[in-house]
Amino acid sequence: MRFERFGGPEVLEEVEAPDPVAGPGETLVEVEAAGVNFGDIKDIAGELTDGPYAMQGPLPRIPGMEVVGRTADGRRVLGYVRQGGYAAKAVVADRDLAPLPPGVGAGEGLALLVQGLTAWHLLRSVARLRAGESVVVHAAAGGTGSLVVQLAREFGAGRIIATASSEEKRAFALELGADVAVDGAAEGYRERVLDANQGRPVDVVLDAVGGPVLDAALDTLGFLGRLITYGSSSRQPATPVPPVSLAVRNAAVAGFWVTPLLARTGAGGAALEELIDLTARHRLRPLVGSEYDLGSAAAAHADLLGRRSKGKLVLLP
Repeated sequence: MRFERFGGPEVLEEVEAPDPVAGPGETLVEVEAAGVNFGDIKDIAGELTDGPYAMQGPLPRIPGMEVVGRTADGRRVLGYVRQGGYAAKAVVADRDLAPLPPGVGAGEGLALLVQGLTAWHLLRSVARLRAGESVVVHAAAGGTGSLVVQLAREFGAGRIIATASSEEKRAFALELGADVAVDGAAEGYRERVLDANQGRPVDVVLDAVGGPVLDAALDTLGFLGRLITYGSSSRQPATPVPPVSLAVRNAAVAGFWVTPLLARTGAGGAALEELIDLTARHRLRPLVGSEYDLGSAAAAHADLLGRRSKGKLVLLP
């Protein structure tokens, strides 16, 4: 699937293209399934053309950053690519490959790349969660949030507080392992979260909503508390944080974006291996949504944009 101009899902076209050729340090993968991300939608819309981590290369080009498939020597692998995943064959840098055991489904594996590695690094690398600490997970029923809830439990969190926008989503967060789930709206947020933490300030907040919700979350942090922002789905600005308001609690605000991290370190390695192992042992449950023929990628994008999907969307060549 290729696009020759920027736009919406309608610019994706099914074409015949030459097989890509692997260079040094790369592997050609016959694609079993490709993952759909909001980053793909931004790519074809022309929103990823600036900055050090912009999608590179002239138009036309093939979008897609996640694939599951087989190598020429028969290995089943999970691979991260900057672009080129929406195809029957893709080239993956060896440092971005990981073995995928037969017990892990293609959709499960695809959910472990961008969303799974984001969840792992939020807890391990940025928040540096310690055993027994309380964790607030915003949008806990989403692709990343649902993995954060499960990993927080796996990593020894003392109390996991999920926020979500509906009773159905809150019930799902409890099913995944949250201790309590509350409405994530900004109004009344502080009171709900502190009550959910038995009246005590919280240790860690992981936020992908931004705006007034982030403002409210800051007021729930305790001594040495950490708020990590990794998105702004509200598309509303947060209030600037006066440094003194953090200093009096020795609190911290940090940001995280998985793309520059993967550009520096690669996707393969211990973090992805742990995520795959936990999934294979049924200790981690990635959300998998609908499957589409590769030629129906535009429909998958439309469903994602229209919020008609739940879980990882999968394209099948």
